[in-house]
Amino acid sequence: MSVRVVVADDQELVRGGFAMILDAQPDISVVAEASDGVEAVAAVRAHEPDVLLLDIRMPRMDGIEAARIVCAETGCRVLMLTTFDLDDYVFDALRAGASGFLLKDVRRDDLVSAVRVVAAGESLLAPTVTRRLIAEFTSRPVAAGAPARTLESLTARERETLQLIARGLSNAEIAEAMVVSEHTVKTHVSNVLSKMGLRDRVQAVIAAYESGLTVPGA
Repeated sequence: MSVRVVVADDQELVRGGFAMILDAQPDISVVAEASDGVEAVAAVRAHEPDVLLLDIRMPRMDGIEAARIVCAETGCRVLMLTTFDLDDYVFDALRAGASGFLLKDVRRDDLVSAVRVVAAGESLLAPTVTRRLIAEFTSRPVAAGAPARTLESLTARERETLQLIARGLSNAEIAEAMVVSEHTVKTHVSNVLSKMGLRDRVQAVIAAYESGLTVPGA
């Protein structure tokens, strides 16, 4: 079964180029294109794709608002497009529910790989974005209330797993740190996401800092 994708970008050449690259893959099918956020949301509702490749800066409705609507209403995974890896809107896009981001000058193979990774339920979080998330929480007070209460459902090992996820460690690195198998780590990660109602590791990083479980600089 092929991965169904909607490509949304207000630049026709960029949008068309990405669509052509993806549609040429035997396991990927571009089901629609959109030139702004309004069209992107409508396309997702109409075609029910697996992945929405979404530009951050677009007319009428920007990518952040479109991502927020799509992630709230559907199970479609959102992969954001941005011009710079330090784009001011990257953090807000991740908070909106995006599963990762790509630079617009991404290489052909990396674009295809990213769509497959996100479609498989993984997050695409580059080290620069992890550092940006941590920097953001360093400058903000820890959120109180609901996020902290959700930690009560986690076991001690699941809390430890969440802390290591927040540090940016891979499953293999977490397994080494906890002296367990990768299979066990995958189970812990799955339990953390399920119990806390999180879509992926990106939201897990955010939840760890918002809940106060992980403190910047620790």
